[in-house]
Amino acid sequence: MKTSLAIPVKQTQNSRLSETDFSNLVFGKTISDHMFVADYKNGEWTDLRIEPYAPLHLNPSNAALHYGQSIFEGLKAYKNENGEVIIFRADANWSRLNESAERMCMPSLPEEIFMEGLTQLIDLDRDWVPTAQGASLYVRPFMFATDDYIGVKPSDTYKFIIFTCPVGNYYSKPVSVKVETKFTRATEGGTGAAKTAGNYAASLYPALQAQKAGYDQLLWTDGKSHSHIEESGTMNVMFKINGTLVTAPTHTGTILKGITRDSVIQLAKDWGQAIEERFLSVDELKSALQKGELEEAFGTGTAATIAHIQLIHIDGKDYKLPEKSQDAFSHRVLAELDGIKYGVKSDPHNWIMKF
Repeated sequence: MKTSLAIPVKQTQNSRLSETDFSNLVFGKTISDHMFVADYKNGEWTDLRIEPYAPLHLNPSNAALHYGQSIFEGLKAYKNENGEVIIFRADANWSRLNESAERMCMPSLPEEIFMEGLTQLIDLDRDWVPTAQGASLYVRPFMFATDDYIGVKPSDTYKFIIFTCPVGNYYSKPVSVKVETKFTRATEGGTGAAKTAGNYAASLYPALQAQKAGYDQLLWTDGKSHSHIEESGTMNVMFKINGTLVTAPTHTGTILKGITRDSVIQLAKDWGQAIEERFLSVDELKSALQKGELEEAFGTGTAATIAHIQLIHIDGKDYKLPEKSQDAFSHRVLAELDGIKYGVKSDPHNWIMKF
C-alpha cells in the first residue's frame, strides 16, 4: 500500500487477536490492537503516531468532559474473497467530520492525515477485519478538546484518534418504533446536523422510556410542533408510500447528513425509483398506515446499513407493517450496498477503496 505520510508505529506486544471469538461478536465490545493518534496544538496537527490501544490520561479539568467539545464518525472496512480490505466512502466521513468540527468550534483535520491514519491503521490490523458474511470492521474516528481549563470557551488543544472493532450485525431482526412527540432530538439552530456526543446523550432518556414500553427505538419528530418525522433513533429514516420513497431533507440543520442515506438515494435514482426528499407529517404517516399505503419503512446508517421497521406506534396504537417480499426496495438496496462493500458488485460511483 502506497503511503504519503511516514507515521511512526509502536506495535503491541500483547495482541488480543488469538483470544477473540469472531463467531460471537457483540457490537462495539471487542477492540482491535492499535489506534491512530494526532494532537492539535499551536495551531497545527502534530505528533502523528500509531500505538497500542490503551487508556488515555485525562485531568479532571479536561474541557471536553465539562463543555462537550467532542465529535466522531463511524465507517466500516470489509474483506473480499481475495483477502483485500475494502473501505466504504471514507472521503465522505472525512468531509462530514470537518463539518461537525466547524459547528463545534474545533479545528479542521487535513484529508491526508485522516486518510493516511485510517488506512495505515487498518493495514496494520488487517487480520482484525472479519471474513464472515455480515461481519465487518467498525472504524471510529473522533476528536475532543484537551485543554485543562474550565472556562467556557473553545479549547486551544485537541486530540484526534481512530480505533477499530470487529462487529457482527447491529440488528438481527426488524425493529419496532414509537413516534416521539414530547422529547426532541434537535432544533433548528442547534447541533442536529453535527455528529457530536451531546446529541446522543440527549437521546438516551427518551429512547430508554420507549424501550421500557416495549419498543426498540423512536421516530423523532421536529422540535417546534412535533408534526413531522425527522429521524429514527440514531439513523436517517425512509418510508415507501404508494410506490414513492420519502425521506426528510437535511437543509434545516436538524438532521445528520447520513452517508448511507446519501448512498441509498443515489441507488434509488440509478434504478428509477421515485423518491421525494421532503418532510413526512405524522398525520400523513398515520393515514398511510391506516389505509395500508405504507409499503415499507427502514432506517439507514453505518452500523446497521438498513434497519427494517416492522411496527410503528402512533397516538397510543400499534400499526404492523406488511410482510416484505425479497424484491422489496429495502431488501434490494441492502443487497446492492453489501455487494459493493464486499467487492462482489460493480462500483459505478467509486465509493470503495481497496488495499
